[in-house]
Amino acid sequence: MQTVRDSEELTRRLADLRRNGTIALVPTMGALHAGHLALIDEARRHADAVIATIFVNPTQFNDPADLARYPRSEAEDARKLEDAGCDLLWVPAASDIYPQGFATTVHVAGISERWEGEARPGHFDGVATVVAKLLLAVRPDVGVFGEKDFQQLAVIRRMVTDLGIGAEILGAPTVRDADGLALSSRNALLSAEQRKAAVALPRALDAARNSIAGGTDVSQALDSAKQALSDAGFSRIDYFALVDASTLEPLDQAHNAARLLAAAVIGTTRLIDNIAI
Repeated sequence: MQTVRDSEELTRRLADLRRNGTIALVPTMGALHAGHLALIDEARRHADAVIATIFVNPTQFNDPADLARYPRSEAEDARKLEDAGCDLLWVPAASDIYPQGFATTVHVAGISERWEGEARPGHFDGVATVVAKLLLAVRPDVGVFGEKDFQQLAVIRRMVTDLGIGAEILGAPTVRDADGLALSSRNALLSAEQRKAAVALPRALDAARNSIAGGTDVSQALDSAKQALSDAGFSRIDYFALVDASTLEPLDQAHNAARLLAAAVIGTTRLIDNIAI
């Protein structure tokens, strides 16, 4: 695996890879875990070459302290990617992504404005802008993103369709620890006690899904889930909602394309998760 850091070198390497077939892109912010490596595995099933990126994107953080404490481990990440069969790692400089005078923001209306959009104003503008930049620079045949960030996946799919970028956007299933907690780079910020309590989040999602499937009123099932999180030590619940999987609009009753979305804070760490119904 080769690592490139500037756009000119990237262009040369892309030309070599394209001569040998199709390309998949897996954008990351580093601090890689098994969930990211599952994205590499998925990408390898759909393309001849896989490019990963590591770029901690400042424009998707609305809290400077959150950006400052985001974990970074580039050397270890590179080893993991190489072992997983990644062909090329692109680590762009901020000046490559946002050169002097950069003045454009990509805003995906509607689908970005609830849930994470309300809790983290400007977050999806930053996500959409940086992903558009990465996709336009690489021009992959396929882009692979995790379903754990379900709203992000929906926003990226809408953006790619609207802008005619041309890459197929694939979602890979959430990878979980043995106790059910979704793998996340932010899990490293949890204390041992908080890590034990954090499992209440996937358990609350499972319980809500089972309750709704069993005929319990949706609002009652959601209230019970929120109470379970509070009882477990979560200090803030930004949302716990049943939504349409395509539009992300809230639902008061389930159907076959419904999804449960949740975001809550334990200690100083904000966790998100979702499951299908």
